[in-house]
Amino acid sequence: MNAPYLGRFGGQENPVRRSMHLMLAAVGLAFASAVSAQTNAPAIQYEAEDALSGFPNDIHLGEAAGVARNSAGEIFVYTRTGNPSLSLGTSRYMSRSGSRVFKFDSRGRYEREIGQEIYGALFAQQVRVDRDDNIWIVDQMSGQVVKFDPAGRIQMVLSRKPEAMQLPANPGGGRPGRGPSEGESFRGPTDVAWDSQGNIYVADGIQNARIAKYDSEGRWIANLGERGSMPGQFDVVHGLAIDAQDRLYVADYGNERIQVLDSSGNFIREMSGFGAPMAICITPGPNQLLYVSNSNQATDPFIDGEIYEARLDGTITGRFGEAGKMIGQFGIVNAIDCRDPSELLIGELGNWRVQRVHLRPME
Repeated sequence: MNAPYLGRFGGQENPVRRSMHLMLAAVGLAFASAVSAQTNAPAIQYEAEDALSGFPNDIHLGEAAGVARNSAGEIFVYTRTGNPSLSLGTSRYMSRSGSRVFKFDSRGRYEREIGQEIYGALFAQQVRVDRDDNIWIVDQMSGQVVKFDPAGRIQMVLSRKPEAMQLPANPGGGRPGRGPSEGESFRGPTDVAWDSQGNIYVADGIQNARIAKYDSEGRWIANLGERGSMPGQFDVVHGLAIDAQDRLYVADYGNERIQVLDSSGNFIREMSGFGAPMAICITPGPNQLLYVSNSNQATDPFIDGEIYEARLDGTITGRFGEAGKMIGQFGIVNAIDCRDPSELLIGELGNWRVQRVHLRPME
């Protein structure tokens, strides 16, 4: 395991961070004003280390698209490991896996793989664990959300994998670009969450830019939202979380905001200052906090490693991290597990790893 990274301990700053700050200062006033909303947040002290170890010799992690813990602290990672049998132009229709689900013990030691080479595991996007310790994977390319029970047996599959031939436009009477009105077929799903009644919410976020709502048995209830920039509309839904009052927090990546909706999809408020929100997580307990990654690597390469802490009213209470390859730095954060508010798990696409981050109390 790599030595931990110490973030701003003792009021001192490491030389690499200081050099980065000097370089940012030289970029110019226009850029500085553009990111001022983010940089005004107080820095959170933290330690970071590699979270995972003990891999067999024939397994590598790949892009860590999703990471989640169950009630026992065991860790599940949905990763884009790749598969040499998948070729460009045909991979979306092939049954062999391009992604894998790994299980680790609470210390991060490798235990086993679940769902080997399942039909829907092509391009990993997210993994979540519900209150009953069921494991749910979200796959962007197959367009499917798959539920495993705690033992790793498949219990439910939402959506259909894309057909190998063209189908008539808008089967089921759906609107153009939205698919069937029942929400049957996802087109680039990104996340899944549940309310206190057990209803399932799927962020069908890439092409459809909506949230599909189902009951606990997988029966469709409603589609929430559509593509656009108005309240209640989205431009790429990259993450989804639900608080104790069943309010939905939607990482509206393309519009650079988080929208808060009720369980029927009615707009409540908008939250900004997080850059381009990608990964999102809400802590358990009576005093819930929100963690959000700013992963806009295309336009803000110097700050795509930042992670924000906020109250549920949108007040940003702190931030930590920076872009980079070293332990304690981050590259395209696609997943945050905050089941333990003092110890986050951070899944990175850019650095092919999961980091365990220990947060120090704010002074």
